[in-house]
Amino acid sequence: MSVRAKKHLGQHFLTDESIAEKIADILSEKGYNQVLEIGPGMGMMTKYLLKKKYTTHVIEIDDESVEYLQAHYLHLGPRIYGKDFLKMDLSEIFKGEQFAIIGNFPYNISSQIVFKTIENRASIPEFGGMFQKEVAQRICAPPGSKTYGIISVLTQAYYNTEYLFTVPPTVFNPPPRVESGVLVMKRKESLTLSVPDRLFKHVVKTAFGQRRKTLRNSLKSLNLSDDLRTNPIFDKRPEQISVEGFTELTALIEQDGISNQ
Repeated sequence: MSVRAKKHLGQHFLTDESIAEKIADILSEKGYNQVLEIGPGMGMMTKYLLKKKYTTHVIEIDDESVEYLQAHYLHLGPRIYGKDFLKMDLSEIFKGEQFAIIGNFPYNISSQIVFKTIENRASIPEFGGMFQKEVAQRICAPPGSKTYGIISVLTQAYYNTEYLFTVPPTVFNPPPRVESGVLVMKRKESLTLSVPDRLFKHVVKTAFGQRRKTLRNSLKSLNLSDDLRTNPIFDKRPEQISVEGFTELTALIEQDGISNQ
């Protein structure tokens, strides 16, 4: 019995044992006793995770894959969840305990998986896995690079990110049209910023909404005071601003809003 890859679920099953084992080894196994694998498919990576000291859970939206896992990984039993990760309340499984996330993530929802991880960062000290190469590079991109953008800033505000290695299309069934990239993210010590999360996110998204313009133009919709807009930071474009720079910018905007009330 094998599972047919479904295009609408973005499934590309990894077929290379050595790469599956290499990805399973990227987590440090420190600071948590449980790991959640997203999209295990036929368990190519799962069997290597099960050799680790932590307890492995898997979540899979594809009913056919769930049946396969239940038939071939009997010892996983109740830790196989046939659900949609994006809709699931993770506290139902982990009850407030720390856990890591790993997976060969479906390309079509990989960014959403990262954003949900950020929202649940208080419980997730470590995250790793495989993305479309371009997305993995974007998540890890430094300020000043062409790929640095919204997901780079919002992820790096809370996690240290590292691009680990590239995976060719030939080791998947069916082969994707692009290369894949494996990364790992380790949570920073502070779970919160010195500015409101919601305002920080709004400033970042608004700035990159017109990334070729200077902040003075891209942030016009925030109705900033003329005095604030003379600050030299507004001469820069968003890709030139570090996470710390966006935090400082958000603090200036917050104070400007308070003083204008």
